[in-house]
Amino acid sequence: MPCRPLVLFPDPRLCRPAAPVEAFGPGLKALADDVRDTLLAVSALGLTAPHVGVPARVMVARMAPEADPRVYVNPVLLWASSDMARHDEGSVSMPGVREQITRPARIRFGYRDLDGLAREAEADGFQAAIVQHEIDQLDGLFWIDRLSRLKRDRLLKRFDKLRRLPAAGEHA
Repeated sequence: MPCRPLVLFPDPRLCRPAAPVEAFGPGLKALADDVRDTLLAVSALGLTAPHVGVPARVMVARMAPEADPRVYVNPVLLWASSDMARHDEGSVSMPGVREQITRPARIRFGYRDLDGLAREAEADGFQAAIVQHEIDQLDGLFWIDRLSRLKRDRLLKRFDKLRRLPAAGEHA
């Protein structure tokens, strides 16, 4: 399957809630394959259909860099622990900047597999952060929205500065 181009910040599609998937079949499998292939091509740990311009609740994640990617359709957070953890986060749609985000340390989430069967899974630590980050994206909440206004403003300035730098091999 082909790798799709990424939607890049500040594209407003990154801040819109994705529509639940209702049709399970070859079209969904093809989309999931494209999201998976794109995730692998950009070396991401998580990627959603909105990252490739499709407003559908499809998430592909690998819980470690060497792990096989898994597809989660219509994922929702079912439970989150009261204990919190901080992890370095970023987005392939906003390359070059990262920041610490505080999230629940353990979660349980529900989803459907590619056949439409209801499933549940648990995650903790960095794996929980990956799932929460991607579910936020599907809910229309871009990761920088989790930052304080001051940290977000600083990060946006850094990102703007990076975008204005000439690419490697170019002369200013």
